[in-house]
Amino acid sequence: MGRSLPPALLVLLPVLLRGGEASPRRSPSLQSPAGACGRRPAVNELATGSRIIGGRDAPPGAWPWQVSLQIHHIPVGYRHICGGSLISHNLVLTAAHCIKNNRDPEMWRVVIGMHHLYKDYPYTVKNQVKDILIHSHFELATNENDVALFKLIKPVKYNAYIQPICLPETSLLLTDETPCYISGWGSTKENGVGEHILQEAQVDIIPLRICNKFDWYAGAISLNTICAGSASGNVDSCQGDSGGPLVCYFPNASRYYLLGITSAGVGCGRPKYPGLYVRTANYRNWIDSQLLNKAISVNIQFVLFFLTAGRMLLHNVL
Repeated sequence: MGRSLPPALLVLLPVLLRGGEASPRRSPSLQSPAGACGRRPAVNELATGSRIIGGRDAPPGAWPWQVSLQIHHIPVGYRHICGGSLISHNLVLTAAHCIKNNRDPEMWRVVIGMHHLYKDYPYTVKNQVKDILIHSHFELATNENDVALFKLIKPVKYNAYIQPICLPETSLLLTDETPCYISGWGSTKENGVGEHILQEAQVDIIPLRICNKFDWYAGAISLNTICAGSASGNVDSCQGDSGGPLVCYFPNASRYYLLGITSAGVGCGRPKYPGLYVRTANYRNWIDSQLLNKAISVNIQFVLFFLTAGRMLLHNVL
């Protein structure tokens, strides 16, 4: 799935897009309890070494929340389409535009704990999809509100190579010392082919005041979006990385948080056109409300079934 900016947004570059979540009240968080997310048991807690330029092979288990969203094609079988992030035992957060061509859950599968696209490991889990939830205000023309959830048929068990990522309750305070990373199996150059081994790269978070400059995105980037990459374009996400994670490490909490979802961009690796990522914190209300709605729906259906069954039993007795 491409990560290029939609043509309609190129036309709207002088216009500041608006939208997203504006509710001041927060729903109760339905994610895993604190301490059970944002950890990397298989590797060092913090990625070390010199700055990554353009990406490199990630070691196995480096990003245990990274998943591959795959769709079934006849006769070749399943093929990687987009990335995603595991946020609980049975939920994956991704980009809505990844599902634009096929919204049938039965055609998709989620592969978790994967390092090489075509090699299985003892800890790799392949899971079918029960339901796909897309933000009701997603705009395909502009990729605004580019958020979706995949609900898995079977809950996945955590291990050193499969872990959920923490979701930010609010916008976390970023400093120049906060390291942020992207990962995925996408192309390593514009119009190129995807990688078989999971790639990782460290990125700069670029302030919107810079990203919206006239010779950058010219005011088109909304408050629901994070710009990340580098001014020179030497590091970026690309086709096939859509829906994947933009994570940052916060030493005070000793864990990683999912700050963004890979969404769009003008080309790949172009100077002054960094990648665009959905600002996850702005969509916590939506994420939690979807989970609450599903829970309420299941309970109501059970009660209705119980009452109906009770009436049928009573009728039979009489």
